[in-house]
Amino acid sequence: MATVDTLRQQFNVEGVRFGTNNGLVYVQVATPDVISTIYVQGAHLTAWQPEGFEPAILLSHTSEFAAGKAIRGGIPVVFPWFADDRKRDRVDGHPGPFHGFARLQEWSLDAVKRVKDTVQMTFTLGPTDLSRSMGYDHFQLSLEFHLGRELTMRLTVTNTGDTPLPFEEAFHTFFRVMDVHEATIAGLETVKYIDKTDAMAVKPADDEPIAFTKKVDRVYGNTTGPYVIHDVAGRRRIFLEKSGSKSTIVWNPWESLPDLGEWDWHEMVAMETGNVGDNGLVLAPGAHATMGSRVKLEHGLRRQDLGA
Repeated sequence: MATVDTLRQQFNVEGVRFGTNNGLVYVQVATPDVISTIYVQGAHLTAWQPEGFEPAILLSHTSEFAAGKAIRGGIPVVFPWFADDRKRDRVDGHPGPFHGFARLQEWSLDAVKRVKDTVQMTFTLGPTDLSRSMGYDHFQLSLEFHLGRELTMRLTVTNTGDTPLPFEEAFHTFFRVMDVHEATIAGLETVKYIDKTDAMAVKPADDEPIAFTKKVDRVYGNTTGPYVIHDVAGRRRIFLEKSGSKSTIVWNPWESLPDLGEWDWHEMVAMETGNVGDNGLVLAPGAHATMGSRVKLEHGLRRQDLGA
């Protein structure tokens, strides 16, 4: 298990420091271009704020920071299944944890380096006692972060076994907006979707940007992007590009939840890059697959973004 002292000795990089919160180790980046925080548990990014902008990532005000418990908000890593575990008797007659085990495990921080005003990090995760108890003993995850005025994440999954490895994956990104009632998403207008709020019904394309007037929980398949979140009240745009991903998930619960603060949903657009459901992957022995996302912000809105 990594400690702050060992990480400080191993990675003496300008603009990078290590700390703990309720026993959880985190890495904090502060350069002229960005402030960001990543927890070693889950390789979980909880903050990213480019210079000159308000924070772009929402962290729940009621998230519990505790060993073995999922952090709510930020960018959880979903692996090896999405949402509820469909194997109902995986562990002692019960299903496995929601969104898999990767976000509950302590990863290894393998590399930290500074390239001008960008900090690059690599975290890895292999089999653990928890994953083995769930039937996952032959995999390797590698997650690369590039933290600067843009945010880039790349997750590589490798099958280290001698049988096929089926899995689902996602970056469950909680984007922060000033007011979800005034936010829209462009880029999915022509894509049909699975509506999880309506018994998984397949709905036709809306032929217009996504607007938020009630609970939204949608899975868009066979999508490549790019997308734009128009944060109208915040007068900025959030650009999302992705690679190696065919699923895009959009979610807002439209109410507070036990681990999501009373007002957090008002300032949240969850937009996930993933491969889930029919877009889930199967890796042959020795094979690997990489999924990536790239986020950047831009000030101001055009007249068409305001509906003019």
